[in-house]
Amino acid sequence: MANRDPSTPSIQVLERCFALLDVLAQQPEAMALKDISERTGLHPSTAHRILNDLAAGRFVDRPHAGQYRLGMRLLELGNLVKERLSVRELAAAPMRELHRLTHQAVNLSVRQGDEIVYIERAYSERSGMQVVRAVGGRAPLHLTSVGKLFLAAEPPERVRAYATRTGLAGHTRNSLTQVAALERELEGVRARGVAHDNEELEIGVRCIAAGVYDDAGKLVAGLSISAPADRLELAWAERVKSTAEDISRALGHDAAPARGR
Repeated sequence: MANRDPSTPSIQVLERCFALLDVLAQQPEAMALKDISERTGLHPSTAHRILNDLAAGRFVDRPHAGQYRLGMRLLELGNLVKERLSVRELAAAPMRELHRLTHQAVNLSVRQGDEIVYIERAYSERSGMQVVRAVGGRAPLHLTSVGKLFLAAEPPERVRAYATRTGLAGHTRNSLTQVAALERELEGVRARGVAHDNEELEIGVRCIAAGVYDDAGKLVAGLSISAPADRLELAWAERVKSTAEDISRALGHDAAPARGR
């Protein structure tokens, strides 16, 4: 690694980070800087600098001066990956059944930062609409039904902080671009237990969403139906909610307390 072209420092730094983490992962106990340096082939000063940066991000812990081990942040991220993969697996069959009953696209999404990410979808040509957000696609929280679920679970100060960060940019004439309007919408989401997207992300597309909760009562995903605006039936809200509750129960959650979250 020491002979890599210095014109690509960012790639070099990432490779060194990976090497350091791999070495730490091989040892159950904390390691001394000297040993880490020898195993990675990095100069002690270089290893020290990168390890300190990783420690600042909690990817590495320093139990004693000059000693390092893997940090708790990696456990947290690992649990998130496990949680999302298990949600996707457990949701697959209920999503197909909901699609069979409604003949509309059914989506499973999770939050990443200020956006939702679509991680699974059940749909067919009979859905009657073009799929505008493929698996892996992203969309702003305030413009989507699932995103509103996540915002509704936040305290008011975090919702306002989100509004400040994003500026509540709109995509259509129906987009909620004012904080007061968004806060009123979120009050309704909490009261109903479901959220709606009224052509706020895409003209011609409306959505209904309900939350999926884990065994600790945490909102981990959102289940939604997307349909052509003139075909969406509000009666589907109960089916979406009951399907989301089935997935939540499969994750070990008692769905009853989740109402109004």
